[in-house]
Amino acid sequence: MGRTLVELFYDVISPYSWLGFEVLCRYQHIWNIDLRFRPAFLGGIMQQTGNKPPAMLPQRAEYMLKDIKRMAKYYQVPVHMSGDDFQRIFATSSLAAMRFITAIDMTNQQYLEPLSRQFWMRFWSQHEDISQPENILAVARQAGLSAELSQKALEMISSPTVKDRLKETTAEAIKYGAFGMPAVVAHYDGEPHLFFGSDRLELLGSVIGEKWLGPVPS
Repeated sequence: MGRTLVELFYDVISPYSWLGFEVLCRYQHIWNIDLRFRPAFLGGIMQQTGNKPPAMLPQRAEYMLKDIKRMAKYYQVPVHMSGDDFQRIFATSSLAAMRFITAIDMTNQQYLEPLSRQFWMRFWSQHEDISQPENILAVARQAGLSAELSQKALEMISSPTVKDRLKETTAEAIKYGAFGMPAVVAHYDGEPHLFFGSDRLELLGSVIGEKWLGPVPS
């Protein structure tokens, strides 16, 4: 039996993407899978599918605060969210960050996992900006990238090559049926299977014939 390709389409502006990311990182050495990170742009997916941020509905926003708190504890991921964060999210564009991550994905893929994690850490644990160049460079430094490599990637974010790659990845997620993030696509039994959200990973395991051992497998 060959290994199952599992693609994770994510954006660092999405806290649920962080939860899914960390759990899949834990399972990539337990399950018989090849995990592929696919940085995409949530804003583009929302716009092209007509979806709306869940927090725009007051009751859903209230539920989301409780849900994130419970999920963060259960998944053991340091997401810290308060009611004030909704305005912060609406006021922040992740486009530059996702282009930077895309540039690293294209040139130095070995940094993709730690870099993505540090963006989430900065925005969702430390409640600091991820949209300005100096803050993007600070994240890159925390992820272990050299100043030279970080500067080169920062210059690449305005290039057509990086812009097109991010657009293509976003379009690919939509082609699979994504309408939000995280979007997990398992290529199993000759077809792609889409799973939306970080709470469908147990079902993912069931479909691809792998045993679910909880969000923090020992």
